[in-house]
Amino acid sequence: MKYSLQQISDRLEIEDLIVEYADAIDTQAFDRLDQVFMPDAFIDYTAMAGPKGQYPEVKQFLRDSLPAFKNTQHMLGNYQIKLDKADDCRATGKIMCFNPMELDLGPVQPNNIFFLGLWYVDEYVKHQGQWRISKRMEIKSYDFNTPDYIQFPDN
Repeated sequence: MKYSLQQISDRLEIEDLIVEYADAIDTQAFDRLDQVFMPDAFIDYTAMAGPKGQYPEVKQFLRDSLPAFKNTQHMLGNYQIKLDKADDCRATGKIMCFNPMELDLGPVQPNNIFFLGLWYVDEYVKHQGQWRISKRMEIKSYDFNTPDYIQFPDN
């Protein structure tokens, strides 16, 4: 496929947006997510036992729940970004994510590390010259070594 310079720029800006999301989550800098999501974005994390709803409520869930983990790491790849040919302010994406997470389970197992494999299925909008996520849904691929009390739905 041949891309225009604007399409190349848009694609790179969207990729940067996705990486900014991962870094904000992994460093627990949740206010940085305000520059990633539209204020009215819809987020569905139910495939990995999280909530679904509007961005402000999901942001609060992340703020409340992620400090329980000693470490998280979002490794992203296989960026499938499609720019809308009819509307240069819209795009969609499917991004692969490998997400190791470390959880302290106490003296018996102080460093439990488990692995999540998922895809982010996104919708993006360019708002005031900046790309933002307007909708994000997780699709589960697998989980490995997950503590028994964390239950992920089967997809």
